[in-house]
Amino acid sequence: MSDPVKAEIRDRALILTIDNPPVNVISQAVRSALLDACATARADLEAGRIDRVVLTGAGRAFVAGADAREFDGPALEPHLPEVLDALSDLSAIAAINGAALGGGYEIALACRYRIAAPDAVLGLPEVTLGVVPGAGGTQRLPRLIGLERALPLISTGRTLKGRQALAEGMVDAVAEDPLAEALALDLSRLHPAIADMPAPAPAAEAAQAARDHAARRLRGQIAPLRAIELVEAAAELPLAEGLSRERQTFLDLRQGAQARALRHVFFAERGAGASPALKRVEPASVDHVLVVGGGTMGAGIAYALNSAGLRVTLLENDADAETRARANLGKLFDEAVSRGKLSQADSDRRQSDTLAFLNGPDAALPQVDMAIEAVFEDLQVKRTLFERLGKSLPEDTILATNTSYLDVNRIAEVVPNPQRFLGLHFFAPAHLMKLVEVIRASETSAQTLATTFALTRRLGKIAVEAGVCDGFIGNRILTRYRQTADVTLLEGALPAQVDAAMVDFGMAMGPYATQDLSGLDIAFANRKRKRDAGETIRGRYIPVADRMVEDLNRLGRKTKAGWYDYVDGKPVASSVVDDEVRRASAEAGVTRRAFAPDEISRRLALSMIAEGADIVAEGIANRPADVDLVMIHGYGFPRWRGGPMKLADEWGLPELLREFEELTASDPQSWTVPALIRQLAEEGRSFADLNG
Repeated sequence: MSDPVKAEIRDRALILTIDNPPVNVISQAVRSALLDACATARADLEAGRIDRVVLTGAGRAFVAGADAREFDGPALEPHLPEVLDALSDLSAIAAINGAALGGGYEIALACRYRIAAPDAVLGLPEVTLGVVPGAGGTQRLPRLIGLERALPLISTGRTLKGRQALAEGMVDAVAEDPLAEALALDLSRLHPAIADMPAPAPAAEAAQAARDHAARRLRGQIAPLRAIELVEAAAELPLAEGLSRERQTFLDLRQGAQARALRHVFFAERGAGASPALKRVEPASVDHVLVVGGGTMGAGIAYALNSAGLRVTLLENDADAETRARANLGKLFDEAVSRGKLSQADSDRRQSDTLAFLNGPDAALPQVDMAIEAVFEDLQVKRTLFERLGKSLPEDTILATNTSYLDVNRIAEVVPNPQRFLGLHFFAPAHLMKLVEVIRASETSAQTLATTFALTRRLGKIAVEAGVCDGFIGNRILTRYRQTADVTLLEGALPAQVDAAMVDFGMAMGPYATQDLSGLDIAFANRKRKRDAGETIRGRYIPVADRMVEDLNRLGRKTKAGWYDYVDGKPVASSVVDDEVRRASAEAGVTRRAFAPDEISRRLALSMIAEGADIVAEGIANRPADVDLVMIHGYGFPRWRGGPMKLADEWGLPELLREFEELTASDPQSWTVPALIRQLAEEGRSFADLNG
């Protein structure tokens, strides 16, 4: 292995370059090499052979942070604080050529001057991994920029580009070539070590604002609150004591369940996308995409594609529909301009140069590389459309259906050369949501999948491969989750109680508030489709949701009445709905009982775990981590719990096996023991063992 810290003397400057591809994470080897380099530099400075030490990074990163793979074991010597103590004695200059995150920015804080490239990304994002900075970040940054500025940065893990960081005082200069600037720097401009700077002034209002933000946006997470406490301590404690407290907090948190879960998600996201086998397949080029349907979903898909630099043609049924589609897309461009994400000139250029519209059943279709359908969720409508696309487009054009539930294989039946056909399930709003389920039909080729994954990567999406079943991964679990919630209503809970329990668990919204937001008629239509097709509805039938639509016309927020009444736009528990719930219990002969919030949330989480286990066992998902990504990015499952499959490992599969056996014995209509959980528990293995 090559030396992870390279030393070069240029004139009278010692340049230390951290070189640990791909992003220069601070592994044990890097720490050891950097500590040794500091000792050599000290000798060179004392002998007068050099007058400065410049620290920089190889490639596109300065230092992208700690090596999170080390966090699952004991802390390995030398520890980063020890290295930074040695670096601080050198009066070093940080030439920040790229990402300086976490421990990477803490290295920069140990230097006496910091020069960043304009596109360098800097910050202390440790709370996003369930820990706090562990090498001085919570103590040094407040001394550098004050508590008011440091608190929101550290407690949220926010990162800044070079010029933003300069405005906040996080760096001293911005330069296109930070190394050249460091080599030319007048050494009289070096600052005292941050350790010698006075403690910052207290900032009680800023601390309370940070806590309020954590309560609203980071509910249930431990690390942000601990980080706030540590930053506040910088104003009260001597530096050495603050550093010691910070280090112990970091070590305690990194072994906790939340940190383990967040590391799991971190690595799952980096392993998402094409499987190892697909990565060996060369994807085809995609430059021009036809989007069929310009409603909310289609417009969002078209905008996302266009934002990634692709030419897009949008096809609608008729001139009126085209007018609506133009308005839908125009609104997205206008919103981007108003938010400062896009200039008006760029918006105008993109809409005129790379976006086109067609309408009508006889419109001549362009010879595109891919076509993505986003029309009404009806099997026959989609089959008719793909018959047209299959005949009108080149035989190698990839054809993708954006369906949430329908059988992708049934649609593929009408497509000539079905190897180029697949499902591409975007989540609304498609231009903002990062998740995409890539659905492999029975005849989808590896080339089609590889090309589609390359496209999703270009769009900046987290793509998860899924097989064909009703609802694929996410909506299949969602259906089971809602069924379990409905059974809980039948047995004694009320909608507001269920929602409150799941919000306390960490979900973004409860199941009933979510249904009101999306519209109760959507799920009703899917249930009706299954009944009309003669499909058996799994589990106990609970009539309340159907009666809400058929008898009461309560469709959710859009009718100001769903599971809740809406008064001035705010949800209020509905006595009408509560009476319907009690009526269903009486009709079923069920004696209602009280539920504790923890019992509700655990039962509903168990339902997601059970369905996820079956999805993995059936090969619908390639790995348990993919189930976790879908539920976190598509359905609001708390990231800090790691997803349902990671949560199952945390709770312990032997314990879950016992719970599933008890639930199955008490209610065999609603529960079965997942075979994969039984197998793994008996073998002493976990879902993590299946992730590879």
